[in-house]
Amino acid sequence: MPSALAHPYLLLTLTVLFWSGNMVAGRGLREDVPPILLALLRWLIALGLTLPFAVRGFDRGQLATMLQAWPAMLLLGLLGVGGFNTFAYIALQHTTATNASLLNSFIPIVTIALSWALLGRRLRGVEAVGVMVSMAGVLLIVGRGEPGVLASLSLNRGDLWMLLAVLTWALYTVGLQWRPAGLDSMVMLAAFTVVGLAALIPAAAVEYLSGARLRVDAGTIAGILYTGVFPGFLGYVFYNRGVAAVGPNRGSLFIHLMPAFGTGLAAVFLGERPHWYHLVGIVLIFAGITMNTRRAS
Repeated sequence: MPSALAHPYLLLTLTVLFWSGNMVAGRGLREDVPPILLALLRWLIALGLTLPFAVRGFDRGQLATMLQAWPAMLLLGLLGVGGFNTFAYIALQHTTATNASLLNSFIPIVTIALSWALLGRRLRGVEAVGVMVSMAGVLLIVGRGEPGVLASLSLNRGDLWMLLAVLTWALYTVGLQWRPAGLDSMVMLAAFTVVGLAALIPAAAVEYLSGARLRVDAGTIAGILYTGVFPGFLGYVFYNRGVAAVGPNRGSLFIHLMPAFGTGLAAVFLGERPHWYHLVGIVLIFAGITMNTRRAS
């Protein structure tokens, strides 16, 4: 990887930018691509991009490492590839973008709670304040600067699927701590993807038998390709490397950037005009992340 792209905070920021676009694509494709099929196609594309790199790093030692750590490999593949995006795509069939953004932004909070419960890690005072400041920015954007908007939000079936996606990704992020040491990152991603596809293929078959069908046009193809190349392949490569460098608590906090990036993408592609609460919320989000990412003196 070029040195300019090696900084973990840059990798994590790009990851969240790609994933923000993934939410836009998933919502836009909901009437043309069944959600489980979208997840399957996404990961088939990502696997095709991963394999040339994985083959170069694969040897008998890598295979032995994976076999020795097969429970962790199986669990991480099911959570990170088979679970999160599938649940998120299903959620976007039923819930609003506002609710999905709010619930997805709770991933850092859930990750920190699981990290404390499973790894015994605690936040320092400044880090805890940073999480609260960043979350305040998220709530300000999602609530459009009006507390009544947040109070009126209600959970539907899609929101419950999104909560499941949040829990799944938080578990994956914390679980990366148990990935086998010495395993090539591209070999690991390929292995995770194969595990996830093994779960998605029968699920997509059931979805097809239930009557769900793919509608193919240029826009659909472009959307599917985007989900596979950017959030699927590059997003996971960047996220895995970023979390490996800074840990799950700091790494997951960057997900708070999703509402901020969503605002920017809406302005660029949909012509939506940002409001004061978008700008203030973005400032709070960056302030909270800065408090958590600066090195202790």
